Amino acid sequence: MLSALLDLVLPPRCAGCGEPGALVCPLCLEEILREPAARPPDPPPPGLPECWSATRYDGAARRVLLAYKERGRTALAPMLSAILAEVAEAALASRACREGGSPGPVALVPVPSARAASRRRGHDPVGVIAAGAAELLRRRGLPAVAAPVLRQGRRVADQAGLSSTQRAANLREAFTVVRRRTGAAGPSGSRAATVLLVDDIVTTGATLAEAARAVRETGAEVPLAITVAATARRREKDRGRRGEKDRLPRSDTPGRRRSRR
Repeated sequence: MLSALLDLVLPPRCAGCGEPGALVCPLCLEEILREPAARPPDPPPPGLPECWSATRYDGAARRVLLAYKERGRTALAPMLSAILAEVAEAALASRACREGGSPGPVALVPVPSARAASRRRGHDPVGVIAAGAAELLRRRGLPAVAAPVLRQGRRVADQAGLSSTQRAANLREAFTVVRRRTGAAGPSGSRAATVLLVDDIVTTGATLAEAARAVRETGAEVPLAITVAATARRREKDRGRRGEKDRLPRSDTPGRRRSRR
């Protein structure tokens, strides 16, 4: 893709603010990785695992994710993988603290994109960063594997502009699991892995809840979901603005440096 080629031959500009010198500048990276925390939608849909993210889906996080997913800046994948690894470690540590013991083996299960979206983008954005996060966790001593076992079993409508109820109906029974590898067994085969569902953004939680349902039907437990960012929930009356999250307002356009204290 053109954007990926330009990243190789031209001095990079920050995907978060447009400043030259780095794919993501230190200030934008600091803004994105504000503090990994549980950020579930409110109200959460039935069956949603405990949901953790690095930040809210706004500012630099929003611009970076749009650049990666929709504008071909695939060179951002390692940085997003590193952010997901931080979120995974924080979520697992919190769970271990509450329940005792060590995290044990971990299976990162990415939520699949629709086939049409993957063809349009030319890559699998969530699958790539989930695999990168699993590799980083292994380097840090945590037995982690990427388990891309989910598939879309049927076509679903575009989720933009749908309410939480409509999203849940749109996604009902949408995912299936490839039976050759469920992710329920740990890398050593001796202990069941903790399944972490992985997505880039959580909005209403309907997608992650449906993914969790599909994985649980294999007999695996799905206690956690991790994302890069979490969308602040809007009131139902404000949700009819189709495509709002995918448009950059003029004041949010990269290239204008933000003042930060």
